[in-house]
Amino acid sequence: MARLPSECLPEDGTVLPVIDRNRCDGEQDCVAVCPFKVFAMQRITALDLAMLPVAPRKAHQLIGKWQAFTIRAEACHACNLCVVACPEDAIRLVRQRKE
Repeated sequence: MARLPSECLPEDGTVLPVIDRNRCDGEQDCVAVCPFKVFAMQRITALDLAMLPVAPRKAHQLIGKWQAFTIRAEACHACNLCVVACPEDAIRLVRQRKE
C-alpha cells in the first residue's frame, strides 16, 4: 500500500529503490509519482548493460531503449508510490544495512 509523503520514513537513504532492467518498459509512472525526484528516464547504453546482470539475448534489445534510472536513490523515503505505480512490477525497495 502506498503512503503519503508525510507518512514516509523520516530518514532518507535507509531504503533504496532497485529497478529490474528486464522488466522496466520505460512507462515513466515512477518518475511521475515520486515526490522526492528519485527517478529519471534515460536511454540504456552498452556501458549500462555491461554493469548489469541482463540475459545476453535480451541485452541487445535494451540498448538505446528508454528506462527509469534511480538518479537520486539516496533521497528515497520509502513511500512505496513508485512500486505501486509501476505497471511492470519492476521496482522493489531494498532496506540498507546500518554499518
